[in-house]
Amino acid sequence: MYAAAIVFERPGEVAVRRLALHDPGPADVVVETVASGVSTGTEKMLFQGTMPRFPGMNYPLVPGYETVGRVIQAGPDSGQRVGAMVFVPGASCYENAAGLFGANASHLIVPGARVFEIGAALNENGVLLALAATAHHAIKRAQGPVGLVVGHGVLGRLIARLVMALGFAAPVVWETAAARRTGASGYRVTDPAEDGDTRYGTAIDASGDASAIDGIITRLNKPAELILAGFYGERVGYAFAPAFMRELTLSIAAEFRPEDVAAVIRLAETGRLSLDGLLTHRATPAQASSAYPTAFNDLGCLKMVIDWRIAA
Repeated sequence: MYAAAIVFERPGEVAVRRLALHDPGPADVVVETVASGVSTGTEKMLFQGTMPRFPGMNYPLVPGYETVGRVIQAGPDSGQRVGAMVFVPGASCYENAAGLFGANASHLIVPGARVFEIGAALNENGVLLALAATAHHAIKRAQGPVGLVVGHGVLGRLIARLVMALGFAAPVVWETAAARRTGASGYRVTDPAEDGDTRYGTAIDASGDASAIDGIITRLNKPAELILAGFYGERVGYAFAPAFMRELTLSIAAEFRPEDVAAVIRLAETGRLSLDGLLTHRATPAQASSAYPTAFNDLGCLKMVIDWRIAA
């Protein structure tokens, strides 16, 4: 079996190649991809060559962990059914390329236990489930109500929406880029320099900007809590004295878990969590060489979607 796949041949070089896939086993499903999202965090670092080393990381590699598609073959032990629409948070099924995170291809072979069936109403919005689950995981790490979210990209917007969907008061969102201060629904977005002397008990950083950490800490109450939900390519540090005076608890929200994905699917399918308005740009696989730089560099691009229904 073969698939057309987006491949990072080396840092800065994107191609679409025909790759051989591993044979599916009895616990696997074969998924025909409908759409894949482009991550502006981890995939940007893979593209730039700044990603810290992970086991199995090597070029050439297939990126992507934000894919929705339809099951076209289901092994007897997969627990899945042919025809189901599923969310695929990554795959490693290629003969001659690393799968990190491996889901941006026309066809995927993945264990059935790893995919999540979604209703047809989610459609392309299903590509947002990875970030929604990341947001959910970060909120669940918090010991108190989240009062401040830093960054109004897709992750920051989803954190703010989820805080409210889970029944808590709307947080304040900080955003330094004027172009990204629009699009709030039920919460306030502001430049941190214009936020007065407001103090917060619990903050979540969704910016991935390590240089923002000191400024966040100075605006927290005692006791203070800061959760890092972004992915940081550089060394993370902070001034000790302000953190000491606020008796800071610093947490890192790592990868989302299956229960996070299940939770956000329930919230989305019952209407408590909206995923609308976040998919702003679309491209065909053949346009990948321009789509990825746009996703990474254009502040107007919240989420780039690769449409695999148009043949690569």
